[in-house]
Amino acid sequence: MNYLTVENISKSYGELTLFENISFSIHKDQKIAFVAKNGTGKTSILNILSGEDQADSGNVIYRKDITVSFLSQDPKFDSSLTVEDTIFASDNPILSIISNYEKALLEPNDTETYQKAFEAMEQHQAWDFETQYKQILFKLKLDKLDQKVSTLSGGQKKRLALANALINKPDLLILDEPTNHLDLEMIEWLEAFFAKEQITLFMVTHDRYFLERVCNEIIELDEGQLYNYKGNYSYYLEKREARIEREAVETGKAKQLFKKELEWMRRQPKARTTKSKSRIDDFKDIKHRAHQRRKDHQVQLELNMERLGSKIIEFHNVSKAFKNKTILNKFDYTFKKGERIGIIGKNGTGKTTFLNILTQVAKPDWGKVVKGDTVKFGYYTQNGISIKPEQKVIDVIREFGDYIPLKKGRQISAQQLLERFLFSRKKQYDFVEKLSGGERKRLYLCTVLIQNPNFLILDEPTNDLDIVTLNVLEEFLLDFPGCIIVVSHDRYFMDKVVDHLFVFKGEGIIEDFPGNYTDYRIYEDSQPIVSTTSENKKDKTAWKQNEASKLSYNEEKELKNIESKLNSLAYDKKELESKFNNPDLTQEEINTLSDELQQLIKTIEAKEERWFELSAKLEE
Repeated sequence: MNYLTVENISKSYGELTLFENISFSIHKDQKIAFVAKNGTGKTSILNILSGEDQADSGNVIYRKDITVSFLSQDPKFDSSLTVEDTIFASDNPILSIISNYEKALLEPNDTETYQKAFEAMEQHQAWDFETQYKQILFKLKLDKLDQKVSTLSGGQKKRLALANALINKPDLLILDEPTNHLDLEMIEWLEAFFAKEQITLFMVTHDRYFLERVCNEIIELDEGQLYNYKGNYSYYLEKREARIEREAVETGKAKQLFKKELEWMRRQPKARTTKSKSRIDDFKDIKHRAHQRRKDHQVQLELNMERLGSKIIEFHNVSKAFKNKTILNKFDYTFKKGERIGIIGKNGTGKTTFLNILTQVAKPDWGKVVKGDTVKFGYYTQNGISIKPEQKVIDVIREFGDYIPLKKGRQISAQQLLERFLFSRKKQYDFVEKLSGGERKRLYLCTVLIQNPNFLILDEPTNDLDIVTLNVLEEFLLDFPGCIIVVSHDRYFMDKVVDHLFVFKGEGIIEDFPGNYTDYRIYEDSQPIVSTTSENKKDKTAWKQNEASKLSYNEEKELKNIESKLNSLAYDKKELESKFNNPDLTQEEINTLSDELQQLIKTIEAKEERWFELSAKLEE
């Protein structure tokens, strides 16, 4: 079943042509990744599909009566709403029913409204949906449902937009870099979610493991042409390499033919016959094919790194906390030459704070950090490059000098350096604000590396970089002789670059693991889980299945709904109780929360009482 057809769309900005006459289609159950270099129009195509932008020519045709959700890089929300209000503000009718039921619970004396809301929940089987949407919010660390959107960070807003898209259960989900701002645990959960849910996907992502495990088709925009690959990322790499080799052979043949035809053309043939005229016309096409060149320039980074001394960085009994949150607790570590450390952990466990203490941007509460005299940091932060009005790309580099020293006493100009970072001479004189997000990140990475650091710190370097640039960066880092610390949610990148991990567990606990991310996951999965909870659940489920026949059909249904609702209410109770931990609460706010909690407990008790009544029937 066809969901979407794109017919011959084109897009240009002034003299810059991003793409011309692009056509493709999306069908039910496809999970498609769209792959292209930075600056070639990936985000522009997504904006055209979402209606945020218009193609210069061509058409985008959606199938009637399908639901579509979009996840953009910069989602827009009503800042006056809370997280939960934002979820309920969608067009999903089930969410409206749940919202009415939640409101009815707050007015227990209005039995008529409650009954109507309850019946609507029954009729539309909304109980499981309610549990599921709260689980999605919980997995994406958005469990403070009453938090105002205006107080959310950029990453939290991106996760809220992702939650909104998932909860609506659209027929077609279009995503722009869905794994950005997710920690590793969230990404793995999202992979599993897409594996079990029947959602048709079209997405742009640089996460190569995500591509491998989620997508069943890849569309590549390369040199202005679209190529389709019916398989995952490994299949794409294999077939793409074969295509490039085949094109190289065809270009070689075209060059041979071009030489032959060129000799004939130099004899100044006259188009006296139809055959001669046709041959002259074909010459232009042969010339074009013979002069085709792939623009796969290699970024050569033979930078002149300053020598590292014997003392690099030492942490002595370092501790750091914010209010009641411990980041480091008596942390000791001595960095050695050539170390390649990956840092992983959930959002909020203190990874960026650790880097700021390491680079002495922030100070520890206790202990000391000793830096060697020869250490020169190169710190790539998540903030990116600061754009100055009317500043050109070449000017950004020239702030660090007109020439950059290389090994063996050689040097290159700022212009040559930019060319090696895939910025053409023409592109170098573009204004920085005209660059795509990925191109800005590439330029920022260039400004960090050209300062010849010997201790390189990369905080989420893979966000917004295309796969070509990522491969180049990985090759550079493998040859980099200094120390490297990488914070990244890109598992493929981590596996290729780092030798061991600092695993931030929270509460100041940092585990030093000897291996890469895949090694760590294998280790974690092999650890036994000491718990009887699963067995108890199995026994309870089996008991229910054996005994449920003693209840009527309606009573079975009611029992199931009560159990589902009790799970949801327990989640609400836990969330409400956590609010009392806020030391800034006024007495009035405490009284209000107490009343809400008391009412919630009464609702839970009423549900539990009815559950016991139905359970008692099973024992008769």
